[in-house]
Parts: sequence; C-alpha cells; structure tokens
Amino acid sequence: MELSQKDVVMNRIKHLLLFATVLAVVALFDFQSAKAGEIPNAKKTPPNIVLILVDDLGWMDLGCQGSDLFETPHLDKLAAEGMRFTNGYASCAVCSPTRAAVQTGRYPARLFVTDWIRSRFQGGNIPADKVNPCLLPVEKWNGVKVLCPPNALWMESSELTIAEMLKPAGYTSCYIGKWHLGADEWYPDQQGFDFNYGGCDYGQPPSYFDPFNQPNSKKPMLKAGIPGLPGRSKGEYLSDREADEAVNFIRTHKDKPFFLQLSNYAVHTPIQAKPDVTQKYRDKIAKMPSPPKQKNAKYAAMVESVDDAFGRIQKTLDELKLIDNTFIIFTSDNGGLLGPTNNAPLRSGKGYAFEGGIRVPYIVKWPGVTKPNSTNDTPITSVDIFPTILKVAEVDLPSDRAIDGESLTPILSGSGKLSREAIYWHFPHYRHPPGPYSIIRDGDWKLIKWYHGQKLLFNLKSDIGETNDLSETKPEKAEALEAKLMNHLKSVNAKIPVPKN
Repeated sequence: MELSQKDVVMNRIKHLLLFATVLAVVALFDFQSAKAGEIPNAKKTPPNIVLILVDDLGWMDLGCQGSDLFETPHLDKLAAEGMRFTNGYASCAVCSPTRAAVQTGRYPARLFVTDWIRSRFQGGNIPADKVNPCLLPVEKWNGVKVLCPPNALWMESSELTIAEMLKPAGYTSCYIGKWHLGADEWYPDQQGFDFNYGGCDYGQPPSYFDPFNQPNSKKPMLKAGIPGLPGRSKGEYLSDREADEAVNFIRTHKDKPFFLQLSNYAVHTPIQAKPDVTQKYRDKIAKMPSPPKQKNAKYAAMVESVDDAFGRIQKTLDELKLIDNTFIIFTSDNGGLLGPTNNAPLRSGKGYAFEGGIRVPYIVKWPGVTKPNSTNDTPITSVDIFPTILKVAEVDLPSDRAIDGESLTPILSGSGKLSREAIYWHFPHYRHPPGPYSIIRDGDWKLIKWYHGQKLLFNLKSDIGETNDLSETKPEKAEALEAKLMNHLKSVNAKIPVPKN
C-alpha cells in the first residue's frame, strides 16, 4: 500500500528519533566508561604503553619537582600533560625489590626479594641445585643483634610479569636497560619480553661509555661489558644508546600495540657524564648567587641525559602520530643517593627508611583521560604499576595469586579513589644503622619499626622532614600502627628477623 506524504514524514521522524536515541546510549556508555577509568570506544586500537623506571633518581631531581639546578624540560612537559603524584613511593629503598614489585604488582616481602640482588661478579653465584637462597633459614651472622633472612638471587620464574600478562592481548614487549632480577635463566627475555637490550644481573654498568666495560678489570664479565648491549660506537653515552634502542623498537613495531620498558642505568654510580654537559652545570653552579643544595655537576649532567632519552621517545611517538594513544608512566626505583644528590626537604636518601630513601618522582600521562598539569597527593607505590597497566590495556588480573597493588585508573580519570588504607615496606637486612626495619604509611601517619626494638612515629602532613618523633607522645597510635604492620607482614608470609640467642 502506498504511503501518504504525511506517513512518509512521520516514518522519517521516527527513524531519526531512533537513531538519536542510539547515539545518546553510545555516548552515555562512553562517558560512563571514561568515568570508570576505562578506555572509551571498545573498537579503538589498544593503547601503547611506555614505562620509564630510572635508577636512583631522587624525589627532587626534576625541574617539575622543584630542583633549582637540574634541567629536565621533556619530563617537565610530561608532567604538564599528565598527572604528577606528590606522594609517589618506591616499594623499597634499594633497587631489586622495587623492580620485582613493578613487574608483578606484589610486595617484595611476598616475593622474598627484599634486598638488592648480588650479581655474579659480586659473588651471587647460582647454586647448582637451583634452590633460591631466600627459601633457606635465617642467616647466622656474627656481631649482630637479630638474625636476618637471606635475600633471593633471582625473582622466581613462576611470577607473572607485565610482559607475560600483555602478550595474549597482542602486545609486543621490549625491555631496555637495568633488570637486576637474576642471571641468565631469569633475564627479561625469559620472563615474557620479546626483546631485551642490556637487561641482565648487573646492578650498575661497568662504564657509561661504549663499549660499557672495564678493560682492566680482573672480572671477565666486567671486561666484556653489558650482556645484550654490545659496543658499537666507541665513546657513545649509555643513556643515548638506550634511547636509540627504544626509538628503533617503536619505529619497527608502530603498527601494533607495544609495551616498552626503558629502565635507565643512570643515574646510578659510577657517576660518569658527558664532559660538555658537565661543564655546562659547573658554569651554572658558579653563577648561582648561593651554593645550591644539589651541586654535583656530573650527576646533573646524568639527569639531563635521562631527560634527553625520554625526549627522544616523546618526539618519536609524536612523529609517528602515536602520542595520543600511548599511556606513559615515569618513576624511580628508590630515593636519591646521598652525595651525588640532595633530597631535602626529605630526610636522608637511598637505602634508608626515611622519606628520602623511598619517596620518588611519579608521573602518569593517559591521553584523553588524565587532566593535564594536575597533581594528586594519594600515596601510591610500585605495586600499583602492574594492575594499572593491565587495566589500561583491558587485561584481567591473574586469578591464581594475590595482587597487592591497586589500579590507579579511578584517580587518573577523576572518577574515584583507592580503597586501601595503608602501604607497606619490609627490609629485614642490615644496610644502615640501626638495622633491619619495616614501615607502614597509613594516611598522614608513618611508623618505622626497627627490629632492635626502637620505633619512630611521624605525621608527614605536618612534618615532611621527619624531624619530630611522636612515638612517646602518641603511644596508642604507634601501637595501633605497629599491630597493623605486623598483621600485614603475616598476611604476605614475610620473613621476619629473629632475636639472636
């Protein structure tokens, strides 16, 4: 039957209304997804992921963090485009435990990787029976007040890394730089990464200049250089070489989703830098009206080289039109080393239980989601990286193990907060006086428990420099936090130092 003109018009109106309703539903779905920290538009290409984990970079070592000396324009730009966390923490005051926490989302105490792992040239020889020393009884040292558990020589292969979790989702993964989580059988390429450039059992490079070796060393490994990163251009600076490998990887794999982790060996010792950049900072220091707190020109030059390396990655992503679909995290594995840098107003530095040892720069950029040039004061830590990356990549967390971290996506999207009350540290070893310690931060409160019997209580909101111990004036608060700390350590099966008989 032929429709009248009026019927035709009414049908068109109905179709238009139906189409508008569908569009509204789709828009609402995308909006709600964005609010929940999801990536809008499920058909969008999975985001590329770049994780930068610098070695020993202190909380005050960037321009955007307040340094008067160091020049870091590329990382400052990242902070201006993303979110900077003012209470960002490493999971340990030394490197290997933090690196294990980053890869697994699990606390170092749960992994038994609670100190830096000895490389083979440092005596960390792999036992013939392949039994990890961390599984053995406490160490019976002489001249100590408590007996400490032995540290691991590797992160167990049964642990799931970020790369292993992303692989089924179609990601190609590349690791560049310092690994420090075990020898040959436990290198990145044995733990899910498709490419590995320089990730080995070294905790520091023999040299920062190509061929990255110590030619006069009596130790064959140090004479040979960095495994997986052979020399190619004599005198080339290591941070430049790491950047070159990163750029080449991005260009080669630009057409599919990729995960790139650049773990700069800098700014760890040896303190070696480009001579011309070092001179630039010597001149800058000489012209300053008063001596700066940070005054090591070589270290400043190393920081600039790290910034340059990230700048090259940023520029490449821009050139390839990938920057708007690349999720970026930048942080450090522990606080700055005293001497080469100064962490003030934080107390102390690398290796110590105070804020200077564990608080680090932490910047995240999620294009289209994170509010540019924003800051957040939520306490976050290394274990949060694993669940955050998986959430951004829309990959489910493993169901067969406990994950201690929380996804930061609600904070990044402005849709919510984290559910936990506290974060924890466990260092059951002798490093600096007075010895082994554990820490809890709960809200603004921080308790340091030393296993010799002493404990310190600080309110970080009013005392960021940890100058006023409140353990005697607020004993009930100290006792409550200690009980909460010990319950946590029990829940993760942590190995606790025991009194010496």
